[in-house]
Amino acid sequence: MTVQMPISARAFVLVFAAFCFVQVATAQNRSGPATVKGAASAQTDEPPAMSVADWLQRMHTGARQRNYVGTFVVSAPGGDLSSARIWHVRDGDHQIERIEALSGPPRSTFRRNRNVMTFLPEAKVVKVEKRENLDLFPNLPDKTDSSIGDFYDVRAIGKDRVAGFDADVVQLVPHDGLRFGYRIWSERRSGLVVKLQTIDGESRVVEQSAFSELQLDAPVKAQALAQMMTNTTGYRIEKLELERTTAQDEGWTLNSPVAGFKPRSFFRRPAASADKAKPDATTVQWTFSDGLASVSLFIERYDAARAPRDGVLTIGATNAIRRRLPEPASDWWLTAVGEVPQQTLNAFAQSLARTR
Repeated sequence: MTVQMPISARAFVLVFAAFCFVQVATAQNRSGPATVKGAASAQTDEPPAMSVADWLQRMHTGARQRNYVGTFVVSAPGGDLSSARIWHVRDGDHQIERIEALSGPPRSTFRRNRNVMTFLPEAKVVKVEKRENLDLFPNLPDKTDSSIGDFYDVRAIGKDRVAGFDADVVQLVPHDGLRFGYRIWSERRSGLVVKLQTIDGESRVVEQSAFSELQLDAPVKAQALAQMMTNTTGYRIEKLELERTTAQDEGWTLNSPVAGFKPRSFFRRPAASADKAKPDATTVQWTFSDGLASVSLFIERYDAARAPRDGVLTIGATNAIRRRLPEPASDWWLTAVGEVPQQTLNAFAQSLARTR
């Protein structure tokens, strides 16, 4: 599950920097109507009795309906720590967010619906893109998959307090080893996720995210955020244009589907300016989701000049593998990234096949 932290922006950038790979702009915009159940139970000491789908709908609604400002901290057992300041406002049918990194290189990410702008002040660059899917806080499904209950159970844990707010605590328990489990603290009145632990198959916390400080119904001005988003004076603008395509058209398939993970999108990414003269220099991105966890497959031509070694990388709950595909597809590299166990990425890599 990617109830964020800004993980994927945070972890994916680290992953691909480590692999000297193309820059990632992944995936998941989550918006849509939700039905909140158990409102009458919200004042009791126990979390309301709801299904996995109902809980996710409630959390999704809480994140989208309320204005808030807070400091969000992500930590992993190995000592990795990152934090960000988040401003979120709902302006009619529009969602506007600002995420300011408080650790690592300075950067500010603004989102207005699907339009995303990332300011990199040290480089004086603004990266502009339109994402069908977003990895901004919180990364919840836009339409809960009807099969989600086939792969996760929900268990009520009790109540707790986070950043001064009462929270219901529930645990999502996976049915197999292809996905992580999650312990979630959901603010009692709104449903907003205020704390999240990602749990592996041995019940260890592999990543924890939480608001250290939070102001609900904060007086955030949508116009002020929008003005900041459009103020690019002194910055060079780099636009990333993605071309929608299909696995079939690009010549890729999975010989054996990975249980529960359904294809969500397939895009062709433009080549860097230095590579435009090379044939087949583009990279394609194939995204899958089980309704909570997501996996992205980045496929590009093998380049002997770069010749990186096969490898693996783990940052908190995010795993990545990189390898040259076997014959008859040995002209291609694969980088698979996701907040899933490494065996899940291996299953995708082993199943990926060239059709032409």
